[in-house]
Amino acid sequence: MRYAIYFSPAADHPLTTTASRWLGRDAFTGETFPTPDVAGISTGDVHALTADPRRYAFHATLKAPFELAEGNTQEELLEAFEDFAASTPAFDIPNVVIGQLGRFFALVPDRAYPVLQDFAAEIVEDFEPFRAPLSDADIARRKPESLSPEHRANLERWGYPYVMDEFRFHMTLTGQVPPEQAPAMRDALEARFADFINVPLAIDGLAIFVEAERGAPFTALRHIPLASVSDLRKTAP
Repeated sequence: MRYAIYFSPAADHPLTTTASRWLGRDAFTGETFPTPDVAGISTGDVHALTADPRRYAFHATLKAPFELAEGNTQEELLEAFEDFAASTPAFDIPNVVIGQLGRFFALVPDRAYPVLQDFAAEIVEDFEPFRAPLSDADIARRKPESLSPEHRANLERWGYPYVMDEFRFHMTLTGQVPPEQAPAMRDALEARFADFINVPLAIDGLAIFVEAERGAPFTALRHIPLASVSDLRKTAP
C-alpha cells in the first residue's frame, strides 16, 4: 500500500463535485461518471486524456505517494497527520487559474506565493520519517538521467523531484494534451470551472489518499480541516 498527502477540498465541496464529474471518478465515494463532452475533441480522446488524473484523483500533491518506512504503522501516520492539521492554520491562495505545465492542464495559482511554498515544504519534511526509501525500480521510473541537478537531488533526498524550491502547486485536470487540441480543452475547462477560477482557493484541509496496490485508483482515507486562527489562539500558552 502507498500513501500520499494531498490538498483536496472536502468531499462535499462544490469544487470536489465539479472536478470529480470532469475526471469521471469521486475518490471519496467511489462513484464514477460519464466522460464529459468537449467541443472539438472526441469522447474517446477526452476519456484517454483524463485517465491519469482520474486514477490519482483530484488533488494537489504535497507529499508524493510513499510506502511506510519499516517500523511505522498507518495508525501512527494518521495520528501525526491529525496533529499536524490541528497545529497548522488554514490560509487562502489569493487567485487560481486554469494553467498548463507543459502539455498538462491544471488548476494553479496565478503566481508563486511564499506561504504556500513554505506550507508544502513543511509537509515534505515533517512526514519524511514515515517514507520508506524508494526502490531501484521507483527511481528508474523517474528517469533520473533526464532530470535537472536540482530535481535529481530532490529525488535522492525526498523521494520526489518536485519539492522544496522546485514545488509548483497544481491540481491536475488532464494528461498531456496535443497542441492541436489544447485550445478546445482550455475553453472547456475554463467554462466548466468558471466558478473556481480568478478567485481565491481556501487551503483549509488536508487529505491522506491510499493506493491499495500499484496501479490501483487512489482513494481518500482521511480528510481533516486545518486549524482556524481562533482555534490556534485558544490553544496558545
